[in-house]
Amino acid sequence: MGDVKVLIVEDHDMARMGLSVILSNDSRIKIADMCADGLEAVSKALELAPDVVIMDIGLPGIDGIEATHKIKSVNPNIKVLMYTSREGDDDIFDSFKAGADGYITKGATSEQTVSAVIAVSEGAGWLDPAIAKVVLTNIRKGSETLERRGEINYKLGKNLYGLTEREMEVLALIVDGLTNPQIAEKLVITISTTKTHVHNILQKLYVGTRAKAIATAMKEGLV
Repeated sequence: MGDVKVLIVEDHDMARMGLSVILSNDSRIKIADMCADGLEAVSKALELAPDVVIMDIGLPGIDGIEATHKIKSVNPNIKVLMYTSREGDDDIFDSFKAGADGYITKGATSEQTVSAVIAVSEGAGWLDPAIAKVVLTNIRKGSETLERRGEINYKLGKNLYGLTEREMEVLALIVDGLTNPQIAEKLVITISTTKTHVHNILQKLYVGTRAKAIATAMKEGLV
């Protein structure tokens, strides 16, 4: 894999520089540019076509959600990772509606931040653990509403945990006993991406081991 070109969009100088240092310390990542304004972010993203835009939400000009929408509407191949201290339902879901590929909070560790950037660059979604809980809660609320109306079906029941189609594929291979390298080869993805999927699956199923994930998958009829 070549360098992952990253555009950093953050209006706080210290946060922007700190993020630049964290990412620059990883040999896989190259900082294409940095800016502090939503409108400038759109302009630079479309000009530079970075692999990943790390996007704050609270920006001058236009906010990060609108900037994401504008970028994605012109070049959907650019991945956008929301990087913010906001954990409100509206911000989270509005970000994904705008086309965001991942959502990480500013309280994440350096390792988590780098992993998130690499994951979204490879086409894997990324959800901060705190954000995943919010998403899962809303999915469950939605399914309960449908159940009360008598509209819930088996497939929706299978997705109460918020697993993506790719995560369902990975989970099925875990149940089949495949290792991470074998899953990576089977799905033609990197081992790093496979590990990210496995990590997300364990979080969403609220288990700590692959064995418990298999047990939950079998019990809940997920595979």
